[in-house]
Order: sequence, then structure tokens, then C-alpha cells
Amino acid sequence: MKRLPVWLMLASLLAAPAFAASEDEAGDVSEVDKDSSGPLKDRVRPVSGHLFLMDGRFEVSPGIGLSLRDAFWQKVGFGAAFTYHFTESVGVSARATYNLALISGAAQICDPVVGGCAQPTEEELSTFDGAPANVSYGRMGLLASVDLQWAPLYGKLALFSEKILNFNMYVLAGPSFLMYGPPAASEFTVGGNVGVGFRFFFNEWLTLRLEVRDVMYWEKNGRDLSTGSFRNQLMAEFGFSMFFPTIFREEG
Repeated sequence: MKRLPVWLMLASLLAAPAFAASEDEAGDVSEVDKDSSGPLKDRVRPVSGHLFLMDGRFEVSPGIGLSLRDAFWQKVGFGAAFTYHFTESVGVSARATYNLALISGAAQICDPVVGGCAQPTEEELSTFDGAPANVSYGRMGLLASVDLQWAPLYGKLALFSEKILNFNMYVLAGPSFLMYGPPAASEFTVGGNVGVGFRFFFNEWLTLRLEVRDVMYWEKNGRDLSTGSFRNQLMAEFGFSMFFPTIFREEG
């Protein structure tokens, strides 16, 4: 009977560290819970759901285009695209752009006799022996296309750790119809175009749109109609997109 208090004292000494450890572990869990429900979770929200839906909506997109890496003619285009979205990721668009052809800053004409180089005039780039001829390739006027769009990526960007910017990425491809060459870009041809673009959503119906396309077509030589050149014209475009109806309902 006298040994019983000794065993109780030993048992209590062994149990004390385990109880303290369990309290420490509980304290660690509380810290984790505090982090999961604290201000950081409220500021950086997880990417879940769509805050902007396109299914069954029309998109009207005015924009300004600019050609890239032009040897002779720098194109500045003004136009618009009209898109109907059959699903959240698939749509069909029709677009038309009129391009103003300006002499590129990289264009130079050098005189081997006198020496020296200078920027050419429009007449020097557009005529041969005084007659209209496609001396320099790449002059483009009207450009139109019908494109199939596929938007496989939807995401969010955290701005200043608190603001969230919603965006999606899409790719497009389809036939293109264009007028090119002197005089007044009157030659007609059919080609194709592929591209990639991004939409950045401001609200339920307005987005900023950035796009890069490669327009491919065969351009005849004005001096010899049996010869020509296959063209790859890179076009960058930026503008706004307005969606109709302006209010969407997210399916629950």
C-alpha cells in the first residue's frame, strides 16, 4: 500500500510532457487555422469559377492595327470584328479592316552612281518606267477574314496584391480576303490567317483586347503576272470589346 503513491507520482511525471506536447501541437494547429482564415486569404482569392461568361453572347470589337517588321510599307489599320460565341470557348467572327499604307522608315533607295541612300517616294515604290507596277511588295488596303475562335485558357492576375484582373486567351484561324498593290491597292486575292489574342475584363460587358495575327497570301508581281511572292504579314491589333447582352447569368 505504501508503494502506490510512488507509482502515481511516476505516472504523473511521465504524462506531463505528453500533455504539454499535445498543447503545443494544438497551438500550431490554431496558427494554421489563423492563416487560413486571416487577411491574406481574403486578399488573394483562389482561381475558381468564371466571373465573365461569353456563351450565347455577341461581341463587337473596334480596333486599331499595326503591321510589324515591314520592309517597304507600314500599314495602319482601322476596323472592327463581330463575334458570336456558341459556347464558353468556341466562337465565329467576321472582321474588316482598312489599312493606310505609309512608307516604312526602314525603306532605302541607294544610287550606285552618285552614291548615298535616301528614303524612297511613293511613286518610286509603286511605278516602273512610269507605269503602275508592284515594284515593292507588301502594300495592303482592305483586309477581311472569317475566323474560328477557341478560348482554352481563363485566369486571373493579382494586381497590387488586392486587385484581381480576369482574362482569357484565345487562338483563331480562317480564310482572309484582301486588296493589295498599286494602283490604290486594287488587286484582289484570297489567303489565310492565324493568330492569338487576350481579353482583359473590366466588368460584365467591357474588355480590353490584344491580338497578333499572321496574314498569309500570294502577291503577284505587277510587271510580270506569272511571277509573284508568298507573303507573311504580321499584324498587331488592340482595341475594346463590348458584349451583348451586357448582363450575363452564371449557371449554378
